[in-house]
Amino acid sequence: MAQVLTKVPKMANRRVFVVGVGMTKFEKPGRREDFGYPQMVKESVGKALADAKLTYDKIQQATIGYVYGDSTCGQRALYEVGMTGIPMYNVNNNCSTGSTALLLAKNIIAGGQADCVLAVGFEKMERGSLKAKYTDRENPIEKHVYSLANVAELESAPMAPQLFGNAGKEHMAKYGTTPLHLAKIAYKNHLHSTNNPYSQFQEEYTLDQIQASPMVTCHLTKLQCCPTSDGSGAAILASEDFVVSNGLQNQAIEILAMEMATDLPSTFEEESPMKIVGFDMTRTAAQKVFSIAGESPANVDVVELHDCFSANELITYEALGLCGEGEAGKMIDAGDNTYGGKYVINPSGGLISKGHPLGATGLAQCAEL
Repeated sequence: MAQVLTKVPKMANRRVFVVGVGMTKFEKPGRREDFGYPQMVKESVGKALADAKLTYDKIQQATIGYVYGDSTCGQRALYEVGMTGIPMYNVNNNCSTGSTALLLAKNIIAGGQADCVLAVGFEKMERGSLKAKYTDRENPIEKHVYSLANVAELESAPMAPQLFGNAGKEHMAKYGTTPLHLAKIAYKNHLHSTNNPYSQFQEEYTLDQIQASPMVTCHLTKLQCCPTSDGSGAAILASEDFVVSNGLQNQAIEILAMEMATDLPSTFEEESPMKIVGFDMTRTAAQKVFSIAGESPANVDVVELHDCFSANELITYEALGLCGEGEAGKMIDAGDNTYGGKYVINPSGGLISKGHPLGATGLAQCAEL
């Protein structure tokens, strides 16, 4: 009896390319009667397929991100596009859901499990501030809230703006930034959104209007806070072999690196609102991704970042390494976050003006880039 051992070819770390993107216009929840989540997914995926010059039967797997919905909404959403029996993975990672679906799709291809994968995200939201859906179990952000309560006096305002607003207050106390810097970020993003037909809001506001809008909490006015939104975004990813065999070289954009990080001990141990909302995990992910890509923040031209509130955009400049710690205010005053400056940050209008349907946001950022 003979035994033969063969070496399995290493398939990991294959190059991955975005070959098509699509998204819906982001809308105020309930504004459109014909905008159920299957309809919005059909629209965004249809646009991505057209952009990629592909038919749905080319898609080998799908990752589908959403936060609010029952367990197989992802499958139901794609039934309107086609039923080809492919594996589908439902993804829920709160505000990072869309980018998590994108990362999972990338990893499927990089690991050799498929050559063409669809990543799609959607959300059908309720109006008003986000609220907990389940009251008979631990709240997932309870550790964050307890940590914030140790260093700040909690208010009756919604918890999300309190968390990020207190991060902004900490930055002001440490580095001398002011509420005007937060308002300037919102002014810039609302101005950018006037060029984006997919943006929920497309109105330019003055600094005075932004500062005079209703106060939510901690220097954050209503026009510095992202709205709830309905909408969908999609991206089609492919391996290098698929790109070449389908003649997509002229439109394929390589993903040089993607990284994910989650909470570190410093989130809860250092009594820092900035770290409670994720400064250290953002910095960790950024340092890894620049190292893998062989690039540095100095070589970046355009950034789409998560500005759920203007205070988060401000501290994220520093976490990403776009400027030194404590230098975000100086960067804003110099205009280095918009056209004509060092970077163009959130050309889409950002979450503040484009809107924030949780499951779609990361894929909308991919589509914009």
